Amino acid sequence: MIIHPFDQSPSLFLEFVAELRNVEIQKDRMRFRRNLERIGELLSYEMSKTLPYQTQGVVTPLGEKDIPRIKDKIVVCSILRAGLALHQGILNFFDKADNAFISAYRKHTSPSEFEILVEYLASPSLQDNILILADPMLATGRSFVNVYNSLQPLGTPKEIHLFAVIGSRQGLEYVSEHFPENAHLWIATIDDHLNENSYIVPGLGDAGDLAFGEKMQG
Repeated sequence: MIIHPFDQSPSLFLEFVAELRNVEIQKDRMRFRRNLERIGELLSYEMSKTLPYQTQGVVTPLGEKDIPRIKDKIVVCSILRAGLALHQGILNFFDKADNAFISAYRKHTSPSEFEILVEYLASPSLQDNILILADPMLATGRSFVNVYNSLQPLGTPKEIHLFAVIGSRQGLEYVSEHFPENAHLWIATIDDHLNENSYIVPGLGDAGDLAFGEKMQG
């Protein structure tokens, strides 16, 4: 897997991540969602520089101009529910993209043991399209991998791009082992480790709860 981290030098990525982590700013759910959205926009812009393009003529009121345009169809798939705000940021830039939604959640058998369940999927064909998988937190990496496995019957994408905000080094290693070598991971920042409950440290907490409210535990 080709990894594109954005914490190697100061940038707006880290400003938005700092606000996401801040326990006081987290109290403002709208601000939290908006920062996820803005990071989705920045990741989309950086990723767009790597896509295949073809030149097309654009007619203006005074003539015609040849301009490179994105060549292939893009499908944006967010992992419910935390991925929704990130998804919106991606759509703000890739506004012609098709959309897919898939659920993935932790089903706990004990406080520290769980399995990742995928129970809902709505998606167009992925065959020969560019797939963007979006989830703010890349903790163990198992959500991304289970979702990818569930999507495989829908066709083979031309390119695969994972979007995340914060990841752990263990999670990065896991997805690198289970995704194709030419898949890309675009991520704002990487933390060192997971705690005993497999949450990223220092991380930011539960992105879904912070964005949309606490849920009942099943």
